[in-house]
Amino acid sequence: MTLLLNADLHCHSVVSDGTLTPEELAARAHANGVQLWALTDHDEIGGQHRAATAAQALGMDYLTGVEISVTFADTTVHIVGLGFDAHDAQLAQGLAATRGGRGERAQEIARQLAQVGIMGAYEGALRYVGNPELISRTHFARHLVDAGVCRDTPEVFRRFLTEGHPGYVEHRWASLRDAVRWIREAGGAAVIAHPGRYRFTPTEEYALFSEFKQHGGEGVEVVTGSHMPSEYPIYAAMAQEFGLAASRGSDFHSPHESHTDLGQLPGLPDQLTPVWELLQGRILRAPASSAPT
Repeated sequence: MTLLLNADLHCHSVVSDGTLTPEELAARAHANGVQLWALTDHDEIGGQHRAATAAQALGMDYLTGVEISVTFADTTVHIVGLGFDAHDAQLAQGLAATRGGRGERAQEIARQLAQVGIMGAYEGALRYVGNPELISRTHFARHLVDAGVCRDTPEVFRRFLTEGHPGYVEHRWASLRDAVRWIREAGGAAVIAHPGRYRFTPTEEYALFSEFKQHGGEGVEVVTGSHMPSEYPIYAAMAQEFGLAASRGSDFHSPHESHTDLGQLPGLPDQLTPVWELLQGRILRAPASSAPT
């Protein structure tokens, strides 16, 4: 693997379930040598202007980004959009509809946790939420750690909030077709996020890639903080098989929770087409004089 461009095209701010502001993320990415950056908050593009402004002020190029939750084969799958028009009305409306059910879901999570003796979880989770429309399991996990119920967030997800455990509440997200369409019609490229996380059978995974490609999806995350290094060649081969460009992103959420920092991944395999090559005309270039001295 050769790192020709240090691109990090997957991370989260306080606008969704990260712990840093867009400006703090931009500074961290720049300090770690990132040259092309994207903020990809969950189902929300409200931080895009701040992120782009901060990135360009530091001398980094920027791609608009979002991570859309979709339901596929009864599983929540994430589709990253890159290089879209952040003012596109259809995309904004679709994301608002996707966010719509999170509040009710959060109340049900809290009710289930109360049944096993964990009281006040909803109010506790709200203390960690930058955007109340995007309250998520991650916010509940942070509350349970700070309340002393669990040692760390991995323990929370082992004991709670996942299928078969207290606090798991299924939610129906956008369709794969709609998510890819919103991104494409806003001028961007759709990317399957961290496919190794979904624990699909080979048949289900093949169906995901096939349908994604059929709908006009163009990329897949190959090198990501949510993959083991042994998975990089697996998804490099999938990218080649389906004619998809490859993306790279840390999936960074927090200095205290994420095991991969911004800009710290290896490069993409040489034989793949980087997704940013498809988006050259959509990159927001930093002014030559903007980099700090």
